[in-house]
Amino acid sequence: MKRLVVRLWRLLRGPLQWRVLWIRHAKFMVGVTGVVRDADGNVLLLKHRFWPEGVQWGLPSGYANKGETFEDTVVREVREETGLHVRVRQLCYLKSGYRLRVEAAYEAEATGGTIGIDSFEILEARWFSPDSLPEGIQESHRLLINGKQE
Repeated sequence: MKRLVVRLWRLLRGPLQWRVLWIRHAKFMVGVTGVVRDADGNVLLLKHRFWPEGVQWGLPSGYANKGETFEDTVVREVREETGLHVRVRQLCYLKSGYRLRVEAAYEAEATGGTIGIDSFEILEARWFSPDSLPEGIQESHRLLINGKQE
């Protein structure tokens, strides 16, 4: 039986194999976060309109679009939400095990632009020293800023 399955698999080749794998395996959304710092080491925080009352401050975040790299997601989300340009550095966090999503976070540095918020999603955008983070920040984001994992 195993030999038959292997033989059939090899006959399928390329796109058909991918289709079978797509049907068989789980699908996930990927939430991507940018830990954006300026030249002085301050971190960019946004007050998110749609986040729960009392914990609306957090890092720039969003979901990856189909075919988009996670690094490109950080660049796009920061630009859309603040107008700033960033250079993405290293992956600093990756977590799976959720039912429908995976989370990734990247360190990034601001390279230009001027803060101009997307008022639909964002109420406020400000630079904060890692030692002086605002009340109402997501705890998971506080940990990312300080280089700690959950």
